[in-house]
Amino acid sequence: MSYLGVGVSPGNVPGSSTKMKLIDRKVRVTELILRSLVCVLALVAAILVATDVQVREIFTIQKKAKFTDMKALVFLVVINGIAAGYSLVQAVRCVVGLVKGSVLLSEPLAWAIFFGDQAVAYLCVAGVAAAAQSAAFAKLGQPELQWMKICDMYGKFCNQVGEGIASALFACIGMVLISCISAFGVFRLYGGSKPRQSSRW
Repeated sequence: MSYLGVGVSPGNVPGSSTKMKLIDRKVRVTELILRSLVCVLALVAAILVATDVQVREIFTIQKKAKFTDMKALVFLVVINGIAAGYSLVQAVRCVVGLVKGSVLLSEPLAWAIFFGDQAVAYLCVAGVAAAAQSAAFAKLGQPELQWMKICDMYGKFCNQVGEGIASALFACIGMVLISCISAFGVFRLYGGSKPRQSSRW
């Protein structure tokens, strides 16, 4: 049994069945834990940023700071919402696989999971990078362009956004690790299926 339930059958490799089953189970448990963590962290990041609002009165005029004022934060919320939903679906798949023991997946489905993990991982990296850059401008300003330090005026808003970006960063790291696991699982399908050819001198 190989990871994702496809590939080389352990029956074809004498004495390897028990060891491969233990390895596959550990990989599946690790994947389940990571996907669950990513789901929670991405959801927390989306909630922290989306619910962040601060109202400040300037010369009797109320000005409200909210995440929709920065397109990078809107992108971060959307991406983390997608990552949370995707991770939840994949976590359910992992639970079903662990409960049933051996869940046979077709090669196209294994590749689909691999490409899905890669796409979500790249989106998470892009979302965190864009939000971090915008946050840096809001915190430090840009004197050359006469951009103010917005965080000096909206401290609470910036602090909560920072917490959301931190949570999104950890979710991003978890997603990258998951994409590595799915890559290992896919390429392992072809690892032992072909006999080695002896080199000729």
